[in-house]
Amino acid sequence: MITKSLTFAASIACLLLIFGSPSFAAENQSPQKPNVVVILVDDLGYMDIGANNPNCFYETPNVDRLAATGMRFTDGYAANPVCSPTRYSLMTGKYPSRIDATNFFSGKRGGTFRSAPLFDRMPLEEITIADALSQAGYATFFAGKWHLGPNEEFWPTKQGFDINRGGHRGGGPYGGDKYFSPYGNPRLTDGPKGEHLPDRLATETADFIEQNKNKPFLAYLSFYSVHTPLIGRPDLVKKYQQRAKQITGKEFADEETVYGDKQRKVRILQKHAVYAAMVEAMDQAVGKVIDQLDRSGVAENTIVIFTGDNGGLSTSEGSPTSNLPLRGGKGWVYEGGIREPWIVRYPGITKPGSVNSQPICSIDVLPTVAAAAGIQFTHQVDGVNLLPALQGESLERRALFWHYPHYSNQGGFPGGAIRVGSFKLVERYEDGRIHLYNLRDDIGEQSDLADKHPEMVSEMRSQIHAWYKDVDAKFLQEKEGRKPWSPWAAATN
Repeated sequence: MITKSLTFAASIACLLLIFGSPSFAAENQSPQKPNVVVILVDDLGYMDIGANNPNCFYETPNVDRLAATGMRFTDGYAANPVCSPTRYSLMTGKYPSRIDATNFFSGKRGGTFRSAPLFDRMPLEEITIADALSQAGYATFFAGKWHLGPNEEFWPTKQGFDINRGGHRGGGPYGGDKYFSPYGNPRLTDGPKGEHLPDRLATETADFIEQNKNKPFLAYLSFYSVHTPLIGRPDLVKKYQQRAKQITGKEFADEETVYGDKQRKVRILQKHAVYAAMVEAMDQAVGKVIDQLDRSGVAENTIVIFTGDNGGLSTSEGSPTSNLPLRGGKGWVYEGGIREPWIVRYPGITKPGSVNSQPICSIDVLPTVAAAAGIQFTHQVDGVNLLPALQGESLERRALFWHYPHYSNQGGFPGGAIRVGSFKLVERYEDGRIHLYNLRDDIGEQSDLADKHPEMVSEMRSQIHAWYKDVDAKFLQEKEGRKPWSPWAAATN
């Protein structure tokens, strides 16, 4: 940590006076640095919260309360359709393709071709959100799922966090009952038998908030929920089993055969009682943390960021949720795999109950928090400072990019995507096929406009290919003498 701290210190140009911009200072003259709470939910779909979906089968009153007191983004994204890459982007403000961390650690499933090379750890040299705030005098705390390194040398306390409750190598919890104590987690002591993991993580987070209420702090709560195994609290499962009896309609529709994998069934109706129980338990845990901010008297000086790591699980492993009207889900570069619930509450900055349709991404968390804390970096990040958007202004960003050169466990194809304005171009890496969608009119990505707008396709394709070069993106590899499409070969043809 000494070497890393020295490197980090050398990379910071200066600590700015907090609230340095004129528009910011006009809103809030407090000299106190804002606390930061980041809440990350594993596998939560965009349509899985009431604030995004009035007809949601799951009850999320606490997340909805957060949206009612902050700003909800309708077009918020994860940097990747699976977990570890997005977690890296949240920590560093960078696209995961820059270090080839483009699949979950360590997912190397092949298909028609071999997947791209995968780097399965977050380098210790990276400057994380915890490093940044720790150097600025913050107490830093992590609870829950880490999944950013293969062994103890890469766990949270090696990456800027003072305290780690539950973050270790695995993506778990693995095994039949690991959502309940005993947890089998090397960084979380067991509680009373039957204690529920989401509540325990929230309790740990709430305790940290109370203990550090007199100093600036970062509390990063990273739920294992609502990832498989699908196991819920019995009382909540019973509640939703009764509710599900009142819902009728077709639950599944067949998706296209995906690259010789198998016919995928996609859930089109939210009705899964166990998953619903998991969502509500997560929501109750969120409520415990939000309530603690009030009890500790720090809510008015705390930024709360709520989001997920990838889209809802709708095409495999029980297919517990429906992302409709979004297409696909976890493991897919369609909107169902990358569009996330996104809520930011910054009292005095965000207007309560406001809604923002500007595209944002997980790469934006670090630069936003750094700006709020008065930190200016000299090293490169890909995200942008969201403070203007939080104040109702426009962001200066031309495009967002995705790069997934793998065969997902959920059936998703290897591919990339770029969004410019309301248009999204999808590029398939096996054969180079292109699709173009206007998300403003076709959020379900059903109407391919590529043939109607060849000039737009050419321009957007040039942009994403230039981005591939910028991040040194890797692509599918030859298998059994067969060579996949390559953007570099396509550029010379």
